[in-house]
Amino acid sequence: MSHRHPIIAVTGSSGAGTTTVKLAFDHICRRESINAIHIEGDSFHRFVRGDMQQAIAEQLSRNKRPISHFGPEGNLLGELERCFRSYAETGVCQRRHYVHNEDEAERLGVPVGSFTDWSQIPPGSELLLYEGLHGGVIDGGIDVARWVDLLIGVVPVVNLEWIQKIHRDMKERGYSMEAVTDAILRRMHDYVHYICPQFSRTHINFQRVPLVDTSNPFSARDIPTLDESFVVIRFRNPKGINFPYLLSMIPNSFMTRPNCIVVPGGKMGMAMQLILTPMILELMDRRRRNLPADANV
Repeated sequence: MSHRHPIIAVTGSSGAGTTTVKLAFDHICRRESINAIHIEGDSFHRFVRGDMQQAIAEQLSRNKRPISHFGPEGNLLGELERCFRSYAETGVCQRRHYVHNEDEAERLGVPVGSFTDWSQIPPGSELLLYEGLHGGVIDGGIDVARWVDLLIGVVPVVNLEWIQKIHRDMKERGYSMEAVTDAILRRMHDYVHYICPQFSRTHINFQRVPLVDTSNPFSARDIPTLDESFVVIRFRNPKGINFPYLLSMIPNSFMTRPNCIVVPGGKMGMAMQLILTPMILELMDRRRRNLPADANV
């Protein structure tokens, strides 16, 4: 954690909806004139796309558990911790970009499925926002979570998470149902051991729960919409959270436990902004109070 250079991490698995939270942050930072730098979790994958497939095949040929993007073998977790530590201590760090599609390839000048070169972020940012798989991961001597000031989990119930992944991978990436199913099974060990534990470390979890039948995610024709869902919001420490205010501002919301509020899915964006804005402003106020008097950043 850092008083001068705060880090916010949004963590969740592929297809979970972390991008929704990032968009909420973008709105808040633009409205409050906060200069935030964005780090993508995908940029800390270990392999380019072709090499990852080869590494998986090699593990399978040896009758070993295949690696996945959820686990340490498929990622540069040490580099991620060093990135967070560097930013927390100095306000600068190294980053690169992973190229997901042709539009990004044309803009960044490298092939789809590969990385740009590492480069230093521009100086002068006020906070770092990470969005990816491992914002709160701990693995042996690697402790990414210790450097995060605000850790947020995005965790749909697992069948909904699978439905979102199946539809995205088949429609946007051209994968077959068999390929997506194999990917879900292949990464289950790492999901249980490296993704799930992070959600016990988060300060806030947003979990979308569909109100339609998702019993068999592999036969679902549509992704349940936000209006067909509720969102369970859990606070690790509810001290200081103004629940009466949130209940009054978000129609049809209610509480299920002293640290849990439930909101209609269609109000998730509103809830995120109401909850996260004061938290971000508190980080900014703490930062300004701890900067040297002659600081110009």
